[in-house]
Amino acid sequence: MPRSPLLEFTDRGIYCPAADVYIDPWRPVERALITHGHSDHSRWGHKYYLCTEEAEPVIRHRLRDIRTETVTYGEPRTIRGVQFSFHPAGHIPGSAQIRVEYQGEVWVVSGDYKLEDDGLSTPFEPVRCHRFITECTFGLPVYKWKPQEEVFAAINGWWRKNAADGKVSVLTGYALGKAQRLIQGLDTGIGPIFTHGAVENTNQVLRGQGIRLADTTRVTRERKKADFKGGIVIAPPSALGSSWMRKFAPYSTAMASGWMSLRGARRRRAADRGFVLSDHADWDGLNQAVAATGAERIFVTHGYTDIFRRWLLEQGYDARIVRTEYQGELTGEEE
Repeated sequence: MPRSPLLEFTDRGIYCPAADVYIDPWRPVERALITHGHSDHSRWGHKYYLCTEEAEPVIRHRLRDIRTETVTYGEPRTIRGVQFSFHPAGHIPGSAQIRVEYQGEVWVVSGDYKLEDDGLSTPFEPVRCHRFITECTFGLPVYKWKPQEEVFAAINGWWRKNAADGKVSVLTGYALGKAQRLIQGLDTGIGPIFTHGAVENTNQVLRGQGIRLADTTRVTRERKKADFKGGIVIAPPSALGSSWMRKFAPYSTAMASGWMSLRGARRRRAADRGFVLSDHADWDGLNQAVAATGAERIFVTHGYTDIFRRWLLEQGYDARIVRTEYQGELTGEEE
């Protein structure tokens, strides 16, 4: 009689029957293993949460009163005979791939990941396995990222010009991960860095766990327009077009996202500029990650699943599509 799969794909999430635990479940469960703190992967309502030490503070900040346990990267945790370990995903601080081993079989759930070392997150580490579950948010050949040094040179050039023209620069990115990456890449010699409350709240959590960030100042009602002269404001994408923006006029807006490589994406978000910067793997990164695992079977989730699966089949992989509720990098609101 054939053995049931080590991991199953259910209406609650990725389930390990032998250990009776779920990985990044999207409906309430008893025991949840969480890859990282973005809201589509760490949701409220589970009884117990297991995550990395670095991911726990921001998950607790978002979900408040939850029961958590933590592990360090590479630390084995055995549950009912199944060995789990968390390995760097390079997506945001604390993000992990989860390795699952039982009776000689190894699966890896990647969560979200990128291969470029951003200088903020623990860099991605490939993990050998038999079965690999991978995102493919940007699973098209058109998505090929430039080195982040080039992107930040362009961002700082835009900010410098705006300051010279008497405009405040407003740059948007997810409040967790992307915003801090942007802050770290800014040239503080140009002017002061201001932050939306959602960004600054996350900054405080990360600083509290020892992550070094450049100095930032929270935008408050008390601040006058003159306070922002020559400065840059880091805000979530939802701030664009809101009444909150009035205090910065005159201003120029920009959005940092992998979707900015698509013509028309910036217009849909009413931003003046778009900078291509993503915390997800590009086409080459996805292919490198898959090859590095040595996996015989690949499960593709959230993204260009049909196209990426067909490509993997052409390369000789046993590739299958798995429907999940993960969202990848959203084109509009923040994670």
